[in-house]
Amino acid sequence: MKRTWFAGLLALACCLEMSLKMSAAEDKLPKTIGEIERLDPAFDKLVAKGAAIDVLAGGFEWSEGPLYMKDGAFLIFSDIPRNMIVKWKEGAGTSTYMEKSGYTGEKPFTGEEPGSNGLTLNAQGLLHMACHGDRCIKRREKDGKLITIADKYEGKRLNSPNDLVFKKNGDLYFTDPIYGLPKRWDDPGRELDFCGVYRLGTDGKLTLLTKEMTRPNGIAFSPDEKTLYVAQSDPEAAIWKSFPVKEDGTLGPSKVFYDSTQWVNKRKGLPDGLKVDTQGNLWATGPGGVLVFNPEGKLLGRLGTGEATANCAWGDDGSTLYITADMYFCRVKTMVKGTMP
Repeated sequence: MKRTWFAGLLALACCLEMSLKMSAAEDKLPKTIGEIERLDPAFDKLVAKGAAIDVLAGGFEWSEGPLYMKDGAFLIFSDIPRNMIVKWKEGAGTSTYMEKSGYTGEKPFTGEEPGSNGLTLNAQGLLHMACHGDRCIKRREKDGKLITIADKYEGKRLNSPNDLVFKKNGDLYFTDPIYGLPKRWDDPGRELDFCGVYRLGTDGKLTLLTKEMTRPNGIAFSPDEKTLYVAQSDPEAAIWKSFPVKEDGTLGPSKVFYDSTQWVNKRKGLPDGLKVDTQGNLWATGPGGVLVFNPEGKLLGRLGTGEATANCAWGDDGSTLYITADMYFCRVKTMVKGTMP
């Protein structure tokens, strides 16, 4: 009995010590980071003067894939190196939402990015995850069970699905670069000789839409779903492309929507996750933070985080943009509403 009591006391002390360390870490967080750059008068109608990039939490290895969960009014996001999904709720702070979110193998993962990356919801509210380490797309059922819904193309394993978005008809579009492979392009386990953009139809059929992009990453539809935007996180060609979406869901010839290669190595980050607002403006993470473009590809402004910025997501009533910026989880209040899953 004494040993049991002592063990319990020791565990309680350890928990208290961890809580105190977390509280101390939170106390050291900056209240805001970076600066907001206004490049066009139209930007003033999107983000109010005086707005700031508020830091909500920190201390992450590489935060990615934020997603607003309407049912519980909280956010989740991936911490890829730690192979976990983090939950953040107003007034409660952060907690663990899911462990082993991207890699469930028994052997130690030898690469840097085993965890889940992009996260989204289907029309039924089921969580879908791009899983780096397991090299697949998974869906979480209502009972919590994880189901693999895409892991191979023509019998060959996918590289490491990165980001994903649903079309209103239920088709799932996703990108498949090589960042989750331990040795990336030179990994001996790589089975495909390209990085693709795919569509998983409601019938379960996986279709390769394009393999023209060297490092396809973030992905989003325009509000009318007639255009698909895809980021390319290649330092040699740090661009976003736009594709017309055909009636059958396949893609037409692409155009370079914006080229940010000039800023590579001058500002932190590369084209990565992106979202669209209801007016058709594109909010795209890239060199220097979140770059905001109008539908014609004109750069209107920049949410300059000062950090390599991975992704963003709309939350609350749709007008709050939540941002994952390296070790930080942030938000910016806007004057426009975004398209949300």
